[in-house]
Amino acid sequence: MSAAPAIPLDSLGEPAIPFAGYSRERIDDALVNPDLYASGEIYDVFAKLRAKDLLQLMRPRGYRPFYAIVKHADILEIEKNNQVFVNGLRTYLSPIQGEAWTMATFGDTHVFRTLVDLDDPVHMKLRALTQSFFMPPNLKKLDERIAVLAKEHVDHMKSLGGKCDFVKEVALWYPLRVLMMIMGLPRSDEQFLMKMTQEIFGPGDPDVAKESENAGGSSGAFGADNEQSVDLFKTATQLFEFFGKITADRRAHPTDDLCSVIANGQIDGAPIGDREAMSYYIIVATAGHDTTSSTAAGGLLELIRDKSQLEKLKADPSLMANAVEEMIRWVTPVKHFMRTATEDYVLRGHTIKAGEGLCLHYPSGNREETVFEEPNKFKVDRQLSKQVAFGHGVHLCLGMHLARMEIKALFNELLPRLKSIELDGEPKNTRANFVSGLKTLPIRYEID
Repeated sequence: MSAAPAIPLDSLGEPAIPFAGYSRERIDDALVNPDLYASGEIYDVFAKLRAKDLLQLMRPRGYRPFYAIVKHADILEIEKNNQVFVNGLRTYLSPIQGEAWTMATFGDTHVFRTLVDLDDPVHMKLRALTQSFFMPPNLKKLDERIAVLAKEHVDHMKSLGGKCDFVKEVALWYPLRVLMMIMGLPRSDEQFLMKMTQEIFGPGDPDVAKESENAGGSSGAFGADNEQSVDLFKTATQLFEFFGKITADRRAHPTDDLCSVIANGQIDGAPIGDREAMSYYIIVATAGHDTTSSTAAGGLLELIRDKSQLEKLKADPSLMANAVEEMIRWVTPVKHFMRTATEDYVLRGHTIKAGEGLCLHYPSGNREETVFEEPNKFKVDRQLSKQVAFGHGVHLCLGMHLARMEIKALFNELLPRLKSIELDGEPKNTRANFVSGLKTLPIRYEID
């Protein structure tokens, strides 16, 4: 595999051509505009690009160019060819300023060295440390404990007197507490970890940033500009310090929790590096939290909007696995990952040159008309085996089985007890183009 040539961080290329039929702005800028992800208009943008049925190099202002990969088959092909298309050179859409700062500070475009930032063989060696922990046979041991947490949060809903913001009262806390349970962390740490999650994934949203700042946090994140990149470094420093203490403790006093697995992991006979260990904790504690939270909230919203789907699921609990998969497809909380070509590659008759970037737009793949029948309808009985929200190939989401278990447990507890449910205000999505979902879901309900 040949090394990709360096791409100047200040290279914007030629101005993009306005996109026919989309008058608000250049299609290039639309693809990175977090407001369109919050409003849902981004799905129209994706549909227009899919209809063009060609590969187009996008040049959004302030970003390095990239190919917009919006078709399901293209996403699968690129993810499958992980030797040609690598993660490590560019993992997320980030403004040039933020990339330049990170490059100058860390020597590459990443603050963390997580599984999604790395390529084989290091990626697979790190993944192998926890692979068995996240497989169904081991996770099955957690069924009862996760069910107890689900009941606790539905009981909390009942205690609120028939009205709540489902995101802030349930969806944010339930998956966080599941993760803390498997990591062996006490609830006294949950406020800190919640704040860290908001700082990493929600900074471009003024409401999320305000909540984080009120809790004593900064506003840095993935996809950040120069100032936000500095804030992200501060967040990373806090997390590294926090998990550094956890590592020291688990090495001295190992238990059966996930933190012990990571702390005592070895690569090629040597202990895992500090930056890799810290990054491992961070990707589990943050990415596994926000994505599951967004899916649970987004799934409930669709059940409220279409009561026929709610009643169908309540009447036939055997549909729960299908319904959970449909929630994941519908929400697709991770909106993209980047790849970089390490050699020339022909995709659908178009040559992608070595060094060029590609953005895999997962929500677009999950709404493709030729793959999913009536893709813009939410169906709890949809037979799904093709959704790409968890990725594909060697970077298939490590925590996907746990995410399914969590969501299934929550709705298995909630739906039989639910007598009625309605919206009690306007749901709102976070303003983010990387990981996003509902930030507020006001509801009123009757519950046993």
